[in-house]
Amino acid sequence: MKKTLILGASTNPARYSYLVANKLVRKGFPIVNVGRKVGTVAGAEIEPAETIHQDIDTITLYVGPQNQAPYYDYILKTNPKRIIFNPGAENAELADKARAQGIEVVEACTLVMLNTGQF
Repeated sequence: MKKTLILGASTNPARYSYLVANKLVRKGFPIVNVGRKVGTVAGAEIEPAETIHQDIDTITLYVGPQNQAPYYDYILKTNPKRIIFNPGAENAELADKARAQGIEVVEACTLVMLNTGQF
């Protein structure tokens, strides 16, 4: 299964990152929650962007482009196979850096992808 890192994880049930974490776990995908606040979502603790995970298939972004620059090194060092830029997280600069490193870039909604079998 595609281990997925959720960047911008939130304990707020109204947030899309919260919904995605739960849907991924229900579908059997292992997750890593990364965010600024402390808490647990879908059985996984939210951790700060410090530990570089070497086994991430997908990073799904729930951080607006204006707040992404501090995460560039973390994202690129994690070296996922793909990055999903969810609506509102699109960022040409980060997408170009990812492509240059051979990372697939997808502009889509992770929830829709999960619901339609495109994940």
